[in-house]
This record gives sequence, structure tokens and C-alpha cells, in this order.
Amino acid sequence: MSMDVTFLGTGAAYPSPTRGASALVLRCEGECWLFDCGEGTQTQLMKSQLKAGRITKIFITHLHGDHFFGLPGLLCTISLQSGSTVTKQPIEIYGPVGLRDFIWQTMELSHTELVFPYVVHELVPTADQCPTEELKEFVHVNRADSPPKDGQGRTILLDSEENSYLLVDDEQFVVKAFRLFHRIPSFGFSVMEKKRPGKLNAQKLKDLGECFFPPSHQS
Repeated sequence: MSMDVTFLGTGAAYPSPTRGASALVLRCEGECWLFDCGEGTQTQLMKSQLKAGRITKIFITHLHGDHFFGLPGLLCTISLQSGSTVTKQPIEIYGPVGLRDFIWQTMELSHTELVFPYVVHELVPTADQCPTEELKEFVHVNRADSPPKDGQGRTILLDSEENSYLLVDDEQFVVKAFRLFHRIPSFGFSVMEKKRPGKLNAQKLKDLGECFFPPSHQS
């Protein structure tokens, strides 16, 4: 499987003319997975060979602005470039509790209607991921004006046995999140490709004059 990583930004706190805020793209099998989306990420995408419309999954490490302030603008740009009729699968967004409400409120306040569906899967932090006074500010509260239920994703809890959060488990990949200690709840992500059986072209071996002998068993 062909896979490559593109660093769109490695700066901290704010973007500069020569260095973008945190963002990188993992590209595989025609899909793009975006990890963090700092301010100016869509501009960096335009400078690269990547296409924003190929993004199918977005992973946000934590809710400091330099890691996700570029997300609303990127979603709007993808929508504008998609045309009026879109049949694509929902973009799946993963991040800490509070991310779903942030995106929904931003779209509501700006009167933005995306032409494609999206779902936000929220990771519930544990009490030891950040100072206690900071954790309280990020506790999820179910309010009457919360996002519509049909646009909500999963609420993902820590698997205490695996000490991780299972995000994706399909035919090709397993993606997990791990707790990090920071001033606010933060997560790291691991992407593991599943083993795939190799393919043997028997006819080509015959054409090359190769012979296969099964291992002999001595009695």
C-alpha cells in the first residue's frame, strides 16, 4: 500500500509567512487524513499537491487554537468547491469533548450550510490528563441547544484494559488515540496498517521457469 505524509505546518501559537500552524496529512489509497488544522491550513493545502476534497477523516489533538482554528474555514472551502449536489460519505472528525459544539456553533452563527454531511466523534478525557482546574472547563454539558442528533457521532471512552481509545477498525487500518498530559486534555494518534496476505502469480513463476517444492517431512 502506498502511503505518504505531508507536513502542512509545524509552527506553534500562530502561523508565519514561512511556517504554518500545526497540520499534517496522511495520504493512502486516494484518501487524505488530516491531523490537526491550525489557522491557515487551507492555504497550505493550496500550495501543496493535495486536494482538500479528498479529506475523509480529521483528527484534532487538543483544543488550543493553533491546532484547530483552521477547521471551520477548511470545511466551508471544501463545501464551496464541492458543488451543489454531493453524494460523498460524511467527513469523520475526531477530537476532545467540546469539538462538536464548537463546529456546530460556528456554522450556526455564520449561517453556514455545508453541502456534505459530517460527524464529530468526541473523546472523553480522564481526570489525570491535565490540571484539575483546566479539566472542569472542558466537561461536556448536554444543553437544549446542542447539535442535532443526526449529526452527532460517537462519544468514545477510554478502554482501561488497552489504555487507549479505539477510533477506527476496518479492513485496512486500526486507529487508536492515547492520552497525553498537557494544560488541557490532549491526545496522540496511532495508525496501524493491518497485515494483508501477499499475492503469488503462479503463471508468471512457471513462465520464468521457477519450480515450487513443498517442504518435505522426514519420518
